[in-house]
Amino acid sequence: MTLQTVTSAAPAIPQELIESARRYADNSRAANTLRAYRSDWKQFAEWADSQGLRAMPAAPETVTAYITTLADQGLAVGTIGRRLIAIGQAHAAQGLQFDSRHPLIVATMKGIRRTLGSAQTPKDALLTEDIRAMVKVLPEGSSGLRDRALLLVGFAGALRRSELVGLDVENVKVEQEGMVITLRRSKTDQEGQGQTIAIPRGRHAATCPVQALQEWLAAAGIAAGPIFRAVDRHGNIAADRLSTRAVANIVKRAAAAAGLDPADYAGHSLRSGMATAAARAGANERNIMAQTRHRSVAMVRRYIHRGQLWADNAAGCLGL
Repeated sequence: MTLQTVTSAAPAIPQELIESARRYADNSRAANTLRAYRSDWKQFAEWADSQGLRAMPAAPETVTAYITTLADQGLAVGTIGRRLIAIGQAHAAQGLQFDSRHPLIVATMKGIRRTLGSAQTPKDALLTEDIRAMVKVLPEGSSGLRDRALLLVGFAGALRRSELVGLDVENVKVEQEGMVITLRRSKTDQEGQGQTIAIPRGRHAATCPVQALQEWLAAAGIAAGPIFRAVDRHGNIAADRLSTRAVANIVKRAAAAAGLDPADYAGHSLRSGMATAAARAGANERNIMAQTRHRSVAMVRRYIHRGQLWADNAAGCLGL
């Protein structure tokens, strides 16, 4: 008797299920990351088209020529690396192979790193006295109230730019000791499990994060939804939340008004400043990490080292 293999066609997957799966896949990465990848891919595709080359599937020689062009244009090593990742992600989304470890690409990136250097140039940390000076010179009106709340909450909470602009009124609970903020999603919590931080009330009314936030919300009439919103020159408050770029601009503008060089500071200066200032004030490593939510001890120790540079400095014993 002859055995016959019976094969049946796989059932068709409903289109709506495919679309739903694609949305879940998109949500596996932060929105800012996805936007950056899409922008990076678009720039590569446009460059390839201008050179008469095929962007997908991309040959190793094409990618090598592209990253060489970027290096010649003076782009940072980190930016070039991200462009490579974006190219790979775009290929993977179409089910195509892309070998970012191809010997030609690896050798070229190695040469770029050696030539341009891969070390990042960090922005300066904003310390407590800097924040006081910046808050003191903020303008009157809605924009000044918003900026005061943003600077103080961002500093005391060691918040990232994305975390600041992502805050909703529903995420904040004011208590006797201060306020508790629940971060629904952050860089180190991509699954959205939520992280909770506490911000104590300040010793001085002018620099109390809790009071500053309450005054901004009351003046703006914000009872729900995004906390930090755009304010136009007429004092009109938008319904949408600020962009992360706006946070950096607010920090730079306030720094300049306080007599600091705005080029030395950015949105991250609030977060790094909290860690540095806390270390300088004697806070221990564990407590600093609890507030910053850093997973890397090495990163936090960089801030602690910077904050303690002048504490019991051995050179002070030299009698110079």
